Amino acid sequence: MKFQLKCCQKSYPVEIEMPRIVVMARWPAANRCKQRLKHDLSRCDGVLNAAESAMRIQRQLTRHTASVVASMETARTISSTLAIDGLGPNAARRWGEQLGLTHVELQGGGNLGCRMKRQLLLGQRTDRSTLFIGTDLPELNTNDLYAAITSLQSHDLVLGPARDGGYWLIGFGRKLLEHPHLWPLGGIPWGKANVLEQTTAQAAENKLNTALIAQRNDLDHLADLRPWQG
Repeated sequence: MKFQLKCCQKSYPVEIEMPRIVVMARWPAANRCKQRLKHDLSRCDGVLNAAESAMRIQRQLTRHTASVVASMETARTISSTLAIDGLGPNAARRWGEQLGLTHVELQGGGNLGCRMKRQLLLGQRTDRSTLFIGTDLPELNTNDLYAAITSLQSHDLVLGPARDGGYWLIGFGRKLLEHPHLWPLGGIPWGKANVLEQTTAQAAENKLNTALIAQRNDLDHLADLRPWQG
């Protein structure tokens, strides 16, 4: 099963600060990733091993994400961190090298909010705005990432809404990084349809200046894959 991935390039002014992009990635192993997609594939005629198929799709998505981010790092417009779940330190480092992202950290335990907070605390000393993305977005492109970076110049928080009610990107401005108690990462119903709603509500309660960028679609179900099949 193949699908086409999109990547756009665009030049932006050099005066935009060089932020940090953290890629939250899970090692693509059969039966350990893309469970909802695997379930859908298991009900399709002609798919002999749904778990293997889901794993291969996740692997391709991760390579695409890494390629987009690595191209921006090569252009010296961002620095990157690959935050990995599912591997030990040495294997994680080797996988990062294969993907072209050499700064590797382990995600550690806890829910998604805890794992993102851990990466924010690790990167606080860099004094750079920080964006998080996952590896589930076939249409990830540099234009959208630069739009988020630009928005962080004048906002505390930037969110990229996903059509399932979550978000595909969250960005923290430099001033917000100095105030961990204001980070909207606690008490969020991760994996539910109101993640974005709850996140923006917390941001409003904390009087954060929040921007929304383009809505995109994570690839979680077979129906999400069909527009990209070739």
